[in-house]
Amino acid sequence: MNKYQKISFLLLRLSLGWLMFYAGITKVLNPEWSAKGYLENAKSLTEFYALLANPNILPIIDFISQFGLTILGVSLILGIGVRLSSSMGAVLMLLFYLPILEFPYPNAHSFIVDEHIIYMFVLIFLASSRAGRVWGIENWFSHLPIIKNAKNMHLWWG
Repeated sequence: MNKYQKISFLLLRLSLGWLMFYAGITKVLNPEWSAKGYLENAKSLTEFYALLANPNILPIIDFISQFGLTILGVSLILGIGVRLSSSMGAVLMLLFYLPILEFPYPNAHSFIVDEHIIYMFVLIFLASSRAGRVWGIENWFSHLPIIKNAKNMHLWWG
């Protein structure tokens, strides 16, 4: 990988990381925030999303939304655990996309594809391309003797 490709990788990882971190931390810091309205207004898979809006399940969903996005952002910014966090983030983006989808329009300005789908595919790309090893903490971790000797650590650290 040449220097310009590494810079592009880093900028993609950092910018998406900041976007996810900001989206998550603003939810964490707002005690009034809840996914309830989003879930109750689902346009597709309404029964599934209504189940997630159940008062017994909603606190778990809120926690996953708030801290999932925040941790995903931190992971991308620092470049650590990118494979795992990006894979989980891609699932999150799909779950955020489906309730707004009134096929084939996820919103008034999109036809089938909206920003959630773009984020999902970028996260899949980052997960599959060892993005944390490009000027990230993952690169440093991958050279530690304990990591080199652990056979299955590549699943977690890329």
